[in-house]
Amino acid sequence: MRTFNPFGINYPLSIINYPLVSMAKITIQKMSPKDISSVVELDRLCFGGLWNAQGYQRELESPNSDLLILLISQNTEDRKEKVVFQSSNCESQLTYNQSIIGVCCLWAILEEAHITILGIHPQYQRLGFGQLLLYTLMRSAWERGLERATLEVAASNISALSLYYKFGFQDVGRRRGYYQKTGEDALILWHSHLHQQEFEQTLSEWHRQVVGRINDYEVSWEGLKVENQHSYS
Repeated sequence: MRTFNPFGINYPLSIINYPLVSMAKITIQKMSPKDISSVVELDRLCFGGLWNAQGYQRELESPNSDLLILLISQNTEDRKEKVVFQSSNCESQLTYNQSIIGVCCLWAILEEAHITILGIHPQYQRLGFGQLLLYTLMRSAWERGLERATLEVAASNISALSLYYKFGFQDVGRRRGYYQKTGEDALILWHSHLHQQEFEQTLSEWHRQVVGRINDYEVSWEGLKVENQHSYS
């Protein structure tokens, strides 16, 4: 199974009892200090330890950062599945009570939204959750009144590029040897015109698409300026 991460880092994993996630609730909300330890573990699984606890604490304290998490919780059966991930000699166990399975962040710098991280737990990739987080980040950038969004992504990370192209990002440059561990280039992607009136309609269309993509789940945004909560089943 390939991992989704915009930094082009791949890690082996071993999955025991791949879980059924139907009849579950998905919640997107702002990260809080109590989430740091879980998010650091998720960071190791997605990015190989890109940010540590102190790094996430700095983002929480910065007024220019929007740091969001995606949680999944089971609505029916009270059961647990063990999932072992071989990354940095650590193991991770997900439960059906409530688990953080996604994290994303943007920096607001002048008129730009710089998307710094966007990752989904390897076990829950290719289910539409990455689209859900990217939509929420782009809406957050629009709510801030920012004009453009940008990010770097590994040139070989086809799944991440496909996601960003789907949301209208375009290549504007290349950073040679950007990734120190591999020496791989990074593509610089941009999305402009967030401040134009038409972009609000674009957001509404994205909302319909991303929620429809995961229509087996109840989706809600807590404490965020997103359309009213929707339930699809």
